[in-house]
Amino acid sequence: MVYILNNMLLENKVIFLTGGTDGIGFECAKVYQQAGAKLCILSNQLPSLREAELKLNHSDILFIYADVSNGQEIDDAIQRCLRVFGKIDVIHNNAGISSPSKALHDTSEAEWKALFEVNVGGIYHTTRYGIDALKRSKGNILNTGSLVGEIGQEIHAAYSATKGAINALTKSMALDYAPFGIRVNTVAPAGVLTPMLKIWAEQQPNPDQAEDYLNSIHALGYCPEGDVIADACLFLVSDMARFITGCILPVSGGAELGYRKTVNGMFKTTNFKSALH
Repeated sequence: MVYILNNMLLENKVIFLTGGTDGIGFECAKVYQQAGAKLCILSNQLPSLREAELKLNHSDILFIYADVSNGQEIDDAIQRCLRVFGKIDVIHNNAGISSPSKALHDTSEAEWKALFEVNVGGIYHTTRYGIDALKRSKGNILNTGSLVGEIGQEIHAAYSATKGAINALTKSMALDYAPFGIRVNTVAPAGVLTPMLKIWAEQQPNPDQAEDYLNSIHALGYCPEGDVIADACLFLVSDMARFITGCILPVSGGAELGYRKTVNGMFKTTNFKSALH
């Protein structure tokens, strides 16, 4: 349920949203459209793209099949968005992958490269090819990060490293682009019930205990759906956040406030580690 009064909050805005066909991205797409935005939604999963087309009101939405790790495809997507809508006001870098859930020494070179090429390289590509449009619109950039980028996570080293890189990128980009009136922020969830989280849970030593674990790590006592993250994203990309930049905003139900005992046997230790979004 969306609690923010978002009627026309993004009226006449054009949002370039990567990974917008499921999970947090899909919830953001719904909220952005309800707030009056026109959308360019990217995914490299054709079935997911087609399903989103069926679920969303097609009015003022451009669906594009593209891979954020491929610079040429992102350049083409940016130019197509500009041809259709004439401008870009927001780039929301939401696309990401989380597998594998492994310690660093167990992570293959291919797995390491894929995580960085998608999670970090995607931000590089959308910024490189979209920054001129944002300079013209004095728009903003939002990255989807994770609490693990700040506190780390057991048996998930490479993924955590990409989210830490996003935090550093956000702050540096905020400084670089502030002279152009461009804001850059990151939203940092802990656990969120998404298809990606289900894959993560299946890769854990005791997947049958994942649900209790995910509820227990949040101080508010439950693992949320993606709508709570979408509400925060709406705020950050809107003019309500016009004086906020370089912010890593935790939307985590208090998961970062202190150590909490995990479900017995979920991991080899009982140290608190956040579940990824």
